[in-house]
Amino acid sequence: MLRFFAPYKKFFLFLLGLSIVIIYLIYQALVPKRILPIYEPSAVNLELVDSTVQEIRKYHKIADFKLINHEGDTITNKDYQNTVYVADFFFTTCQTICPKMTQNMHILQRKLKDKNVLLLSHTVMPEIDSVPQLKKYAIKKGVNSNKWNLVTGSKKELYDLARKSYLVAKAKPYSKYDLIHTENFVLVDQKKRIRGYYDGTDSKAMEQLLIDIDLLIKK
Repeated sequence: MLRFFAPYKKFFLFLLGLSIVIIYLIYQALVPKRILPIYEPSAVNLELVDSTVQEIRKYHKIADFKLINHEGDTITNKDYQNTVYVADFFFTTCQTICPKMTQNMHILQRKLKDKNVLLLSHTVMPEIDSVPQLKKYAIKKGVNSNKWNLVTGSKKELYDLARKSYLVAKAKPYSKYDLIHTENFVLVDQKKRIRGYYDGTDSKAMEQLLIDIDLLIKK
């Protein structure tokens, strides 16, 4: 009996392999692909949304901006055009959540070095974080200027971006005495839409962020 089937061994192995491939393809087709949500102001905690944009239900995008980075260069939304990027808000003298956030940004910088993904960190204390101060901090933290910008500008523009664009700070009338302090990392897609929020102090959240970044750049 074994001698009878011997000539057909390769054929049976081929059929077995083909069956495995077909079953795998069917399984992949049936399993729904994960799609990242698009965050609109109306769907975010209203405490974190400026009253002027709370009613927006679709088409929300990060507003145009013009800021100065740690190298003294002007950085605008055009530098992040058609690019996935991760944004956060920090200040160089922070001793609580910011050191961990900066450490995690540095890890992202390393893990994303070969991918078309950028990083953008906004100071919330421009009165302290001058260009020289940001430069000093950037050198200390190992910032790659081709990948990651630490930016400053007018306090109002920075705070409007946090409240009206990135939706990460408690909504209240702007004041020069404000201090935004948020651990959120914001994932922004190629169309300037918010696709995710992540705790910038949490390593598990960073793992999920990397997974979600891959979803955006491979779609």
